[in-house]
Amino acid sequence: MSEVRTAIAGVGNCASSLIQGLSYYRDVDEDDGLVPGLMHNVIAGYRVRDVRPVAAFDVDVRKVGKDLSQAIFEKPNCTKKFCDVEPLDVEVMKAPPLDGVAPHMEEWFKVDDSQPPVDVAEVLKETRADVLINYLPVGSEQGARWYAERALEAGCAFVNCIPAFIASDPAWAERFAQRRLPIIGDDIKSMVGATIVHRVLTQMIVDRGANIRSTYQLNVGGNTDFLNMVDSSRLSSKRTSKTESIASQIPYDAYVYAGPNGHVACLNDNKICYLRIDFDLFGDVPASIDLKLSVEDSPNSAGVVIDAVRIAKLALDRGVGGALKSASAYFMKHPPVQMREPEARAELEQFIQQFIQE
Repeated sequence: MSEVRTAIAGVGNCASSLIQGLSYYRDVDEDDGLVPGLMHNVIAGYRVRDVRPVAAFDVDVRKVGKDLSQAIFEKPNCTKKFCDVEPLDVEVMKAPPLDGVAPHMEEWFKVDDSQPPVDVAEVLKETRADVLINYLPVGSEQGARWYAERALEAGCAFVNCIPAFIASDPAWAERFAQRRLPIIGDDIKSMVGATIVHRVLTQMIVDRGANIRSTYQLNVGGNTDFLNMVDSSRLSSKRTSKTESIASQIPYDAYVYAGPNGHVACLNDNKICYLRIDFDLFGDVPASIDLKLSVEDSPNSAGVVIDAVRIAKLALDRGVGGALKSASAYFMKHPPVQMREPEARAELEQFIQQFIQE
């Protein structure tokens, strides 16, 4: 199989975990034990080592101009280092800030306005990138759409990891379909994160016949994305994405709330979720579940993105364009079509198998 030539917009904590993971699991093959967080070690011939970074874009002077292997460990990144990364010969290039840096975050991100940005679409073409990953901060609505435009211009598949609604917007999905370019989005679902745990618990309660009255999810963390989301104006799509993801699993009216709720600096990249579900049993007897989940936020989604990138490349190889509905439903919180987890997994497996059997 060919490489999955991958470009990254936003060299933050999530990009750090992704790049570390590509090195950590580079020798994993079909017959090895399944890697935690991956659907399969090999997807239709594509291995982890086939995912090759070829371009990266950021705005922070501490990262711009450095090799990607070094930039992922620069401040303000704070996720755990679990693997040394050899030089990748991929220079992080200056991108336009657009709306990626919120006003209250200017002291956290060091941007040199005198440094001109590169032509991102041209870089994507020159590096022959297959897939562009959007890792911009939450609230980067303009930036997400700007990078989606660059993907269309350069002929790249697009994996939208943030809650800017692009794959789930029929107009955007149609534009990618017309170009026969796949898009997977929106808002990445972690391996075992707050949203997936919340969804599975609500599914189980509904399937067992109990009646959910209300449920909420409160999240705090210490990385720059949680600090970024202190500004409530950047939170609208994130709360919509998380809340709709949970509500879609309850086939009747119930109070549902889910969203980021604060920045606690000492947590660094650790995320704490407090989750509660109130429901009624037989005879309307009340019951409740209270749960605390603690996870390192960025590694929790890295394997999911490795899968999403390989699926996007698989579709790109076959000229399958537009929003990949089963992949988006399985990997993302706000897909074009919400599905239950087993249904999304089964449909995605069928999508993969049709290409293996060619």
